Amino acid sequence: MSVILGTGEYRFEALDNWGRLPEGWALGEVAAVAVDERDRVYVFNRGAHPMVVFDREGNFLSSWGQDLFKRPHGLHIGPDQSIYCTDEGTHTVCKCSLDGKLQLQIGHPSQPAAPMSGKPFNRCTHTALSPSGEIYVSDGYGNAMVHKYAPDGRYLTSWGGPGCDRGQFNLPHNIACDADGYVYVADRENHRIQIFDGNGKYEGQWNNMHRPSAMLLTAGPCPLCFVGELAPYMAVNHDTPNLGPRISILSKGELVGRLDSVGGPGAGLGQFTSPHGIAMDSHGDLYVGEVTVASWPSLFPGQPLPEKLNSLRKLRRLPAA
Repeated sequence: MSVILGTGEYRFEALDNWGRLPEGWALGEVAAVAVDERDRVYVFNRGAHPMVVFDREGNFLSSWGQDLFKRPHGLHIGPDQSIYCTDEGTHTVCKCSLDGKLQLQIGHPSQPAAPMSGKPFNRCTHTALSPSGEIYVSDGYGNAMVHKYAPDGRYLTSWGGPGCDRGQFNLPHNIACDADGYVYVADRENHRIQIFDGNGKYEGQWNNMHRPSAMLLTAGPCPLCFVGELAPYMAVNHDTPNLGPRISILSKGELVGRLDSVGGPGAGLGQFTSPHGIAMDSHGDLYVGEVTVASWPSLFPGQPLPEKLNSLRKLRRLPAA
């Protein structure tokens, strides 16, 4: 059965059972996904094998990270093909080679800063790189900050603080940087993406989205922004339609496409529960990681988890209709 998501220029086919693992293995919740210059897919998950690597056809290649990560959250591959792994469980950012060798660690493992202290890190969420290699870290679950580091890991500055005013955050969940050096922060529980210059000066924001969680900014000038939006979890708006989960596609902050979960939230083909990480390969195909176990009780109170949970999805780009 073929399930098509989106319309017009942004159409994708949902592929079933993508990603073949060794016998007896299983992925945990997939918090983040990244794709390298050879279209190898890195799956940062909360299972026994935190980093699992596939080729673009879904064949298993390798795994690593068992002794390094506690609760994976964010993933980013730099131009030099180093991979930046944000682990909220150890409160660290690890820069690694693509085969898992540790090159740099920022933060003190399992020694979090005080909650909402503004100091790095307390359950950090994601990283981005400036065009000149500075490292931005969104520090979101136990803090409300963005921290900036030199390429060698030397601390430079921070900005933010809890709140809903300009430059403040209510769970900065994801971060990206464009070719001009502007920094985009998915301010999840404020339902917006805020935009800053490289030193934290507020430049603007994009609204009209619901709990932006995953975020993918394409390369080059005038990038597209793919935003994974979560569903409502509160009882008062739990069944409100047209709020997610979904992937929205933005150009300069304007909606140009949308991939809705077919028939509402769910674990079936063409459905989403919680698009938590998004990556794109050189063919324009999307890889979506979901934290389904964590989101299921809020989406379906009192209902047991399905026997088959697909926390990693591939969406194949189709020609414009």
